[in-house]
Amino acid sequence: MQTGTRVILLVAWISIIFALAVQNFLKAEPVIQAAGAAKQSCDRECLRGFMTKYLDALIAHKPEDLAVSDKVRFTENTVDTKLGEGLWKTASKITPYRQDILDVRQGIAGAHVVIEEGKNTVLLLVRLKVVNNKITEIETQVTRLEPGGKFSNPTELKATRAAMNLVPPKDKLNSRGDAIKIALTYPEGLKLGSFVRADTPFSPDSYRIENGYITAGKGCMMRPTCENLKTQPIPTLFEIKSRVAAVDEEMGIVWIRMDFGKNSMGAGPEADKQSLIVWEAFKIYDGQIHAVEAFMLAMPRETPSGWDAK
Repeated sequence: MQTGTRVILLVAWISIIFALAVQNFLKAEPVIQAAGAAKQSCDRECLRGFMTKYLDALIAHKPEDLAVSDKVRFTENTVDTKLGEGLWKTASKITPYRQDILDVRQGIAGAHVVIEEGKNTVLLLVRLKVVNNKITEIETQVTRLEPGGKFSNPTELKATRAAMNLVPPKDKLNSRGDAIKIALTYPEGLKLGSFVRADTPFSPDSYRIENGYITAGKGCMMRPTCENLKTQPIPTLFEIKSRVAAVDEEMGIVWIRMDFGKNSMGAGPEADKQSLIVWEAFKIYDGQIHAVEAFMLAMPRETPSGWDAK
């Protein structure tokens, strides 16, 4: 066999071996990726479990019971705090009210929870970020209801509402992006002072609950015009700032933190120094907002959340 022929055959054999090696690698790569994804992922029940462990540890005053990263960050009412401080020292009991928002894609477990702090009632909001089966972020908002005060006896926080926990048929669920767009028409309506002008798509049965009181929809007793959420008179809030905190794609819930800004606490020098901080959970499917449930707290104006994108 001539030398040139041998070289050609050798190159051909090398090419075949290389091609087979690449083919085998490509076959194996999805398996490797799948195994990695399975190791890193935290599904709905995993996220729900992290929230349960967090609340149990809170009541037990044992932050050491949590699986947290070495660089975990914890804030209470926007203030960076050592895990185990603040409400961790005083929380005494979890009530039956707990509304979860589980964002598997983002690894976020959120919840609106009513707890007891001795004889006092606390509306607790929790956002947990889970990475590699450890909590890396803990954002909380604590609203204490003043005993004997005007809003100290919320009527709608004994248990979560069926409407909020309805599992929409898959063909009625909006895409993640569309659900966010629909939810954002709500703060847009607040900026314009009109949900009609913003064309916010409320369903005929829509309602809004704020800190345990029905403020719009069926059962609203605040004013004669409050039953129709879309046409209900609202103030114009030009300075409102919004952050989408999570999207529960299976349940059709978009969770948004809003800083209502100027004029949100009424008139007067003292009111003007404060802003209403509202976490709104929007139940969205079939292109409509069916429910809005919120926990809110007054804070000094221009207080940064500490978690907004820079």
